Formats: sequence, structure tokens, C-alpha cells
Amino acid sequence: MIKGVHTMFYSSEPEALRAFLRDKLGFASYTDVGEGWLIFDLPEADMGVHPSDECGGHGLPAGTHDVSFYCDDLRATVAELEGRGVEFDGDVVDAGFGLMTHFRMPGGVRVMLYQPHYRKGVG
Repeated sequence: MIKGVHTMFYSSEPEALRAFLRDKLGFASYTDVGEGWLIFDLPEADMGVHPSDECGGHGLPAGTHDVSFYCDDLRATVAELEGRGVEFDGDVVDAGFGLMTHFRMPGGVRVMLYQPHYRKGVG
């Protein structure tokens, strides 16, 4: 049976991105599978399915994947991460599903950080 989900970032700066995930985002639990290749153990995960939008209005083209991080208190998390040197490229906005903003990681990887309005595990 399926036990979880594995995510992957592709970066032109993989060593720097691994260090960012470990040191800036605080993912301290990981397995080094050799040659500095770190597989991070994440605290929890969820998965959603969004309708595609070939015009780019409220979604991405079919076949697109997206990885984002979520938290319980977005403003407090942004302040904590900024204190660790993480740079955000936008203000916190209410996107309907939750409060959100974006930051960049080494290698030009841009990710969303959000605080969901929905309650997990209900349904």
C-alpha cells in the first residue's frame, strides 16, 4: 500500500538547496544516501488536485506539478524565516484557500508558503 508522498526539487544549485532546506527551513531529520544527497523526513504531508487552466487564469497547464509548504501561523513563520535569512518576494495575501506568500530557494526554485483556511483531516 502507498505509505506517503515523495517530492523533488530540481535545482542548478543542489548542494546549496539541500543546505537551505536543512539550515534555513529547519528540516533537520534526513537520510544521507551518499555523496551528500539528502532525503528529508517531513513532518506531515497532504495532496490536492486543482483543475488545469491552459490560459493561466486560476491554475496551471495540465500535467504541471507544484510543491508548497504550509504552517499554522503564516505571519509568525515568515518573521522566523526572515530571521534565518529567507527572502520573500511578495506580501502575505488572502488567496481564498488561505493566506499565502512566496519565497525563493537556491537554484531559482520559487515556492509558496501558506496558512490554510481549511481544517486538515475533516471530511
